[in-house]
Amino acid sequence: MSIKKTNLLRSLANVSGMTLISRVFGFARDMLTAVYFGASPLTDAFNVAYKLPNLLRRIFAEGAFSQAFVPVLAEYKNTKTHSETQAFVASITGILSFVLIMVTLLGMVFASVVIWITAPGFTSDPVKFGITVELLRITFPYILFISLASLMGGILNTWGLFSIPSFTPTILNISFIIFILVFRHFFDPSILTLAWATFIGGLCQLMFQIPYLKKIDMLVRPNLNWHNPAVRKVLRLMGPAIFAVSISQISMVINTIYASFLPSGSISWMYYADRLMEFPTGVLGVALGTILLPSLSRHASSGNRESFSKILDWGIRLCLLLALPATVGLGLLAKPLTMTLFMHGKFTLHDVTMTSYALIAYSVGLLGLILVKVLAPGFYANQDIKTPVKIAIFVLCCTQLMNLAFIGPFKHAGLSLSIGLSACLNAACLCYFLIKKKLYQPRDGWYGFLLKLLTAVVIMGLAIEFSLYKLPFDFAGNMFMRIGSLIVIIIVAAIAYFASLFALGFRVRDFSHKDHF
Repeated sequence: MSIKKTNLLRSLANVSGMTLISRVFGFARDMLTAVYFGASPLTDAFNVAYKLPNLLRRIFAEGAFSQAFVPVLAEYKNTKTHSETQAFVASITGILSFVLIMVTLLGMVFASVVIWITAPGFTSDPVKFGITVELLRITFPYILFISLASLMGGILNTWGLFSIPSFTPTILNISFIIFILVFRHFFDPSILTLAWATFIGGLCQLMFQIPYLKKIDMLVRPNLNWHNPAVRKVLRLMGPAIFAVSISQISMVINTIYASFLPSGSISWMYYADRLMEFPTGVLGVALGTILLPSLSRHASSGNRESFSKILDWGIRLCLLLALPATVGLGLLAKPLTMTLFMHGKFTLHDVTMTSYALIAYSVGLLGLILVKVLAPGFYANQDIKTPVKIAIFVLCCTQLMNLAFIGPFKHAGLSLSIGLSACLNAACLCYFLIKKKLYQPRDGWYGFLLKLLTAVVIMGLAIEFSLYKLPFDFAGNMFMRIGSLIVIIIVAAIAYFASLFALGFRVRDFSHKDHF
């Protein structure tokens, strides 16, 4: 079995870069969809048809499955022979494929029943109901494609090939862009373009990774060996993981219910603020979690607690180094960011102000949201999914109490604030139990590290305030002038922050960490 050293800092840069590219293409996809399809009964039909495959994707392809599968795969790779690892991958691939094919066929056959349950209001319009059913039948196989693509991505991540899986989400966005620009005239109604873009995009995401699986000799023939002990372990771990995913969905539904009682526009203001939050959480949080889980799982399976704790400590420090300035920057630049990206057409200055309030409230929890992506893999790597689930239930209850407390005085921003504070509470609880269970032991030098880091962040914040004073945004001005001003401010802030870190003794080599895969 070949073992290679991988620079985790370089891997993080690669994954973050790929994620950033995907988010940029995602924005382009959203803009093209808005331009060519707008907001109409047909787009409503597609959004409803796309919602269920997306929800099931989060169970099979993201979160739940990865949390259960990657630690067990890393354990096998580290402690078993290559042929035993291949047998495990063959069994889990066969069983997952079988389950997904059954789910896909049932979804396609009973599409009308599914739409009747999930969008009962559509039944009063037979044409709208019919097109929604047709759209669902086209998009449902996406669950099969993207879930198997995620399985392949988990394998590649375990072998240290992080860039390949992190690029695959871009393929779906590219598929949407190509179909909208080139093929929309070939479909009647044209909304079918989006459904087929989903189908082809998911298939391409799956096919793209196959050559890389073959390269590491993990392209195996699937089978249905339910008796494989590793398969049973994955299935056993998936139960709590699915429950954890469900908790987050419940929290989102409850917040939407609260927001529905607020003034018109509140849900949209929160949505746009959330879209801006997705950039740092995806580029930093998801990227860190992606590279940490396989590495932590390998050390957990070998019983090397010292190396496990060392890598987790490295991840937390790097998270603070990158997420803390992002938190401060997002809060201070909430209004300029919102104005630059969204103040066009019917999106008024009032909408900018309301969205920026939500973004400021969200930014309070940005550090917590990203830290959770780093801390939670510490439990998953040890095949302990129950502890994060218990914490999630506790945090869910606290979130609802905060919603009741904040919604009165702060309206929609109060709901955003409760989400932000609950993320910080979640991170604090995860860190506490990691230390209590002796899974993580903070290394020396934390007080000096935090003092220097906070000093650099304060200097960066002052640089932003000074730049905003010298380059005030013209509320009714030219969009390109606003973009130019924002870019200048961000560059000044970045120079101030990284120059301060350098002056305080931080060096890139201090955060370079190599691990075996």
